[in-house]
Amino acid sequence: MLRKQLITKTDIAKMPGIAKTHFLNDTAKRVNKSLGDAAGLDKFGFHIIEIPIGALSTEFHRHYIEEECVYNLEGSGVARIDNAVLQVEAGDFIGYPAGGEPHDLRNTGSSIMKLVVVGVRLAYDIVDYPKKKGKRMFRCAGRPHDMVDIAVLEHPEAGKK
Repeated sequence: MLRKQLITKTDIAKMPGIAKTHFLNDTAKRVNKSLGDAAGLDKFGFHIIEIPIGALSTEFHRHYIEEECVYNLEGSGVARIDNAVLQVEAGDFIGYPAGGEPHDLRNTGSSIMKLVVVGVRLAYDIVDYPKKKGKRMFRCAGRPHDMVDIAVLEHPEAGKK
């Protein structure tokens, strides 16, 4: 069956989007239009998301394996990258390399913040949620996600000489 590879501006405008709240943070709310999914892409995600005024895009986190990036179409806010808080406005781009600093994005403006979010989709990733929850998630395709407390992780190779 031929998948719809062209999604027109009209099609996108008609997409209702899916309201999402991050499973670790009730203030991380967005409406997600997954254009990549609609076009049959499975190796990277391509989304248009809208963040309500005052909301976060996601819980503060870092990916160890996957990369992601954000292009701000409309609105303004602040990007927190590790301990830095940076102003973000329409036309700005943010790249989050694998293994980089933890990050999140908050809409601090007076209107909905509209973003293009792109990320690779690998079979495996490790994601830390360091501030609020102190958790590490292990994700492996086809298996349930595993979440552990970062404070109790053991590193058996660290003691070897």
